[in-house]
Amino acid sequence: MPRFKKGSLFIEAVVLFIAVLVLLPIALIFLTGFKADSEIIHFKSLLPQQWTLENFREILENSEEIPIFQWLLNSLFISSMVTLLVLTVDSLAAYALARLDLPGKKWVFPIIVGTLMVPGQILLVPVYLILNKIGWLDTPWALIVPAGAGAFGVFLLHQFFLGIPRDLEDAAAIDGCSRLGTLWHVVLPLSKPALATLGIFVFVGSWNDFLGPLVFLDSADKYTLPVGIALFQTSYYAEYGLTLAASMICTLPVLIVFLLFQKHIIKGISLTGLKE
Repeated sequence: MPRFKKGSLFIEAVVLFIAVLVLLPIALIFLTGFKADSEIIHFKSLLPQQWTLENFREILENSEEIPIFQWLLNSLFISSMVTLLVLTVDSLAAYALARLDLPGKKWVFPIIVGTLMVPGQILLVPVYLILNKIGWLDTPWALIVPAGAGAFGVFLLHQFFLGIPRDLEDAAAIDGCSRLGTLWHVVLPLSKPALATLGIFVFVGSWNDFLGPLVFLDSADKYTLPVGIALFQTSYYAEYGLTLAASMICTLPVLIVFLLFQKHIIKGISLTGLKE
């Protein structure tokens, strides 16, 4: 066997081993959710010996004590609104920095990218004071508006926009298209991979956000899934089947979104940074 084939097989084996290590905890969560408590305590095998939906039935039917559907709707609304707002604001900012002749543009972009080095926890206190001043605490807007723009999205789209030929925009301008019209009809349709990549990252990040809802929300019926599940685990810490079933409900939507759009993520990242 040629040497390069042996090296390729070794790399594939290492990648497979790492993939199994990463996926094993997720598989354990999903499979344990279908086990009875007695089978969980006395662990014998990874697969359930007797499959049961009792854990999910108890969670879904006990909506007064465990409002998981309300938490799910809250997470969907907040994550969707944050994603839409980030795509709108970041695309406008990135296009302006990539194409318009703005004064001080060469300083503004590095400063925006430099904010990626600032930990988000540092901003919790000033953001909390601002939200308290305008009366947005314990409302969804406390999680939507502060997260409505990000330096990562500006950087990602800026680099992608630089790879779009200017000739296409010049042709649109000759046809009478305004700057916003060019962005909407020419640039954004060509940037679907980057927009999909950014949208998925933002949606998943907002969906998994725990600290923001914990600090800015007070009412249990306004919690998102991560905070609600943490509250649920505190009350049912000894109910392993219920806890893992609730964790499965929290994880499943994000996995579905990722599996549906994974090719856009790969394409968007691979094309980002290419310049004409």
